[in-house]
Amino acid sequence: MTGWYFHHFLLLCIAGVALFAWMKGGWPERFGAGSNLLVALLVFILQRWVPATDLAPGLLFLDGFLGLVFLGLAIRFTSLWLGGAMLLQAVQFSLHAFYYVTGREFDMLFKIVNNLVSWGVLAVILAGVVVTWRGIGRREI
Repeated sequence: MTGWYFHHFLLLCIAGVALFAWMKGGWPERFGAGSNLLVALLVFILQRWVPATDLAPGLLFLDGFLGLVFLGLAIRFTSLWLGGAMLLQAVQFSLHAFYYVTGREFDMLFKIVNNLVSWGVLAVILAGVVVTWRGIGRREI
């Protein structure tokens, strides 16, 4: 799978999880998945309109924004999936900060870590939606 198809497939999966969260998730899952979709769309647009040499600050800002969204949700709702999403987003932010500060070009290591973290965030959001939808862990008193 080439990079172009892979990127579009990831964006499609993010949209699918956001739709699933909207249908079956609670408020935190909807907000988290919607924010993830918004940031993914903004990254997609940024990558098309901004030259690769000037891309790092925008990516850093968007990763920081999404990390703060997950942090706020994790503080408010104390959900395991939110903690995982927040920590993975911190890794994403650190990755972009490292490449921005050192002035390194986006190499294969960057692409692999970036994609693994993106899929990881998507997986924990999906897990959070499934847990909410199925009522796993809910205790009746």
